[in-house]
Amino acid sequence: MRKLFLTLFYSGLSPKAPGTVGSFLALILGIALLQIIDVSTLFLLAILITVIAVKQIDIYEKEVGVHDSKEIVIDELAGMWIALSICGITQENMIIMASLAFIYFRVFDIWKPSIIGRIDKKVEGGWGVMGDDVIAGIAAGIATAGTYQLIEKFLI
Repeated sequence: MRKLFLTLFYSGLSPKAPGTVGSFLALILGIALLQIIDVSTLFLLAILITVIAVKQIDIYEKEVGVHDSKEIVIDELAGMWIALSICGITQENMIIMASLAFIYFRVFDIWKPSIIGRIDKKVEGGWGVMGDDVIAGIAAGIATAGTYQLIEKFLI
């Protein structure tokens, strides 16, 4: 059950780009949830999953002896849902906002600028695995909101 959770229904076992596969599944799940819950509830779910994941990652890392295994993609879910929660997504702008949030989240998660990279390198255990993606999600949400404002001002 732990592996099912940490690999986000085994999407993290993808032989190519498990982080991107996990992020895409998280995006689809997040959009589906936003049909029945509001963004503040999605945000709270992301925080709850983060707290649960920290403990589960700590246990898993002791079992397998590897820090931040590529198969763990529950951190992508937390980051992606945080990005969706704070970007200003609505039913009317869902396609463009979800697309921008996904792109920005992947860029920040792969590139790991500034504090995102420091957390990834210096924080151990579950907090290190989850922390960089939570901050990447915050950055992606802000970047998505800003980009959408520019698009609205100049193109729409």
